[in-house]
Amino acid sequence: MALRDLGAAVRWLRENTDPASVGLPARGVRRVRGLRREELADLAGVSADYVRRLEQGRSHPSAGVVSAIARALQVGRADYERLCALAGYAAVDGQVPRAAGVGAMRLLDRFGATPVFLTDAAWNVVAVNGAWLALKCGAPTGHARDWNVAWRTFRSALGGISRTDERAAGFQAMLVARLRGTCVRYPADASLAGLVDELRSTSRPFDTLWRTPRTVGGYENRAVFRHPEGGEITLDGTLLDVPGDDLMAVVLTAAPGSADAARLGELVGASGRPSVVRVGQAGPG
Repeated sequence: MALRDLGAAVRWLRENTDPASVGLPARGVRRVRGLRREELADLAGVSADYVRRLEQGRSHPSAGVVSAIARALQVGRADYERLCALAGYAAVDGQVPRAAGVGAMRLLDRFGATPVFLTDAAWNVVAVNGAWLALKCGAPTGHARDWNVAWRTFRSALGGISRTDERAAGFQAMLVARLRGTCVRYPADASLAGLVDELRSTSRPFDTLWRTPRTVGGYENRAVFRHPEGGEITLDGTLLDVPGDDLMAVVLTAAPGSADAARLGELVGASGRPSVVRVGQAGPG
């Protein structure tokens, strides 16, 4: 019964949504009221067939899909809470926490000569340590999203970092999967929604991954960092969650006793950078 009620609610909202209110252009005389299934599917990042099965009560959506449909239809709080209740989920709200607490900053400092940076759940870098800055792996573009990892990955890649095609694909899939989870937790965050909308409209690889999400478990990834003064360093990236502040720490390590470890030690030792730096909207170079 609940799934049929959920389907009926989605259909009613779809049929009573003015296309112009969700940014769709006028396309002559429309034969259906409100949005077409294909239009809702495109806005929500699912298939038209999925929307049809959902409206027929034959599919149980995830919390993320419920939030995506609510966002696509730009429904009010009451309708969003009703959709969540019919799907069996608790509604979530609030803004992505963007501040690193004392404990998180101390964690960054403890890594010392190991490059580490902290990001919020939307992949905005909030703090880095001196070892990360010593890598000098990218120049600023002056864009407001310079410090957003997803934006730099899909729109303005850091020239000093390279991966194999396989590792790059895994890294991108992980970024999108994490952003999807963040959208589920913080559906009311306008800045987060704006980031996702911008990436979906300007990056085909991002949009493709958004439409066909993959489950990504633990993450480790290898990349080559090219220092502007010459030389390459291969580092392994590990993602650690910092639950209290809903942050993520990306830790970069070199194989013990390797030439990469020696080169990294030289760069960090010669950089004279502060141990920890809070960052904002300036570039990451």
